[in-house]
Amino acid sequence: MTADAHAIRTVEQLLAVLDLDATQARTTEDIFTGRSHPMPSGRIYGGQVLAQTLLAAERTLPEDRAVHSMHGYFLRPGDASQGLTIAVDRIHDGRSFSTRRSQAYQNGVPIFSMIAAFQDEDPGVEHATPMPDGVPAPETLLPDEERVDGLPPGTAKMLADRAADIRHVDTPLFLPSDDERVAHQGVWMRMRAPLPDDQRIHRAALAYLSDMTIQESILRAHGVFWALPGLKVASLDHAMWWHRPARVDDWLLYVQESPNARGGRGLAQGRIYTREGQLVASVAQEIMIRVPETT
Repeated sequence: MTADAHAIRTVEQLLAVLDLDATQARTTEDIFTGRSHPMPSGRIYGGQVLAQTLLAAERTLPEDRAVHSMHGYFLRPGDASQGLTIAVDRIHDGRSFSTRRSQAYQNGVPIFSMIAAFQDEDPGVEHATPMPDGVPAPETLLPDEERVDGLPPGTAKMLADRAADIRHVDTPLFLPSDDERVAHQGVWMRMRAPLPDDQRIHRAALAYLSDMTIQESILRAHGVFWALPGLKVASLDHAMWWHRPARVDDWLLYVQESPNARGGRGLAQGRIYTREGQLVASVAQEIMIRVPETT
């Protein structure tokens, strides 16, 4: 993978956000501090907190015990102009499994809370849902920042400044489109520049990416787009299961679908595959969605 200076800089900024400082260890709890990405909305991007709380929990474990699942709740909007504090409780350490609770705080109150489980590598039965057939290769698709006609000036730069190269298989949902209203979509994604050869970083970066675009399977089903005046969307919870190791600086296909929306909430599910078709992770997220016509 080759990368230009701008791509390298975006990934270095992400790695700086993931580089937590330990301030207290092995007393009643482990305490870490981290910085935040600047965001145009002023609110912390949810994937940032997912990645940081996961890394904080993994810092309390041996390197050969990897995360296999996490379940978290977004409790309050985070302020992207501030850093955050992460407290990790060492709930359980067994012969093969460990459990940790991580909570991220700003101004003394929790903004995100999650429990994650970790496991040593063990043999066992194996199967996986195959990757869908006929998905266009990422090289045949334009990056999202090149598909911004009709959006305000500066949008292309904002998208290009992300550490991730995101390419929608269908029309991105920035503006209305003539695409069929379906409750599913596919997105190719990868980091713009190489990451260190540390699977903890790659697992955290995958969590970071998992919050990006998954809400759109709900929006796409109803012809809703991000620039719709009065649209309100907020992530309520997030669950993720890591199945197999993968590099997040290689292309990954994020297959997303929404089985249900009701009562101002929508459920989205996703599967993440390597380019070769290996199932890497599964994701589920429920969001609050308020569309102006239905409020």
